[in-house]
Amino acid sequence: MSTERVVAICGGIGGAKLALGLYRLLPPRALTLIVNTGDDFEHLGLHVSPDIDTCLYTLSGLANQELGWGRADESWNFMAALKSIGGDTWFRLGDRDLALHVERTRQLASGRPLSAVIAGFADRLGLNAEILPMSEAPVRTLVDTDEGLLGFQDYFVRRRCAPRVRSISFDTAPDATIQPRARAALLAPDTTAIIICPSNPYLSIDPLLAVPGFAEALKGATAPVIAVSPIIGGSAVKGPTAKIMQELGVEPSAATVAAHYAGLIDGFLLDERDVALAAELSIPTRTADTLMTTLDDRIRVARAALEWAYQLP
Repeated sequence: MSTERVVAICGGIGGAKLALGLYRLLPPRALTLIVNTGDDFEHLGLHVSPDIDTCLYTLSGLANQELGWGRADESWNFMAALKSIGGDTWFRLGDRDLALHVERTRQLASGRPLSAVIAGFADRLGLNAEILPMSEAPVRTLVDTDEGLLGFQDYFVRRRCAPRVRSISFDTAPDATIQPRARAALLAPDTTAIIICPSNPYLSIDPLLAVPGFAEALKGATAPVIAVSPIIGGSAVKGPTAKIMQELGVEPSAATVAAHYAGLIDGFLLDERDVALAAELSIPTRTADTLMTTLDDRIRVARAALEWAYQLP
């Protein structure tokens, strides 16, 4: 299998699962991850980058498998002390995890770009993959609900996705543009495949596509672009994807996801449980077991996605 460079576009836990499979399958330095930062926000005076950190922890083997976010072997003394003095505790930061947020905030305040901060963390964690933010400038996901306009974390964590979603938008900084190395990776002649991970299309992938220059770079790529369905049998494996689709007035179906990416992808990886939908899709489609519960599953789905990509023109 020829693997000069593979680019994965991801966000959330589902994206990190496939990213880990690709990381374990590919040779060192062959993988570039371009990660959603629409979830980033300021909390307790700290810059928090949930999706970036999930990728860092997942690839380095430090992820909290029980919670699905944060670090393993975590303790919560900081949160307990904060609660005792009446502090804001709806967004939980573990004692080990806190170190990453404090150091990121310090480096950003000194003028270091987010990509350089992330690269430093990845190097310290011994990672042999490039992890890039979608943009150096802020792009924030906003969710318009029946309770009003909410920032992503207010909707996702504080309100646990309970409000009904009316629309989703992105507040883009005036100077926001695609991160230069991310653009270069998408357009590089030695990039052999671009994989859109099975992340929530509306909350985790659309923020990247909203960054000026990102969709254009994806369309201009010479490498085949494959999307892996986040929907299996009309339901999301994890998270509110199906709920949001219903509330936005679209059918929670893998076919809907494929149509959502129309014009951006060359092929679609459909779960074998949804094989009946293949005839509905207007793009080349392959089926596979895309359910990822173990590390072997993640590697298997990564292999299926790459093999499909390499067979496309």
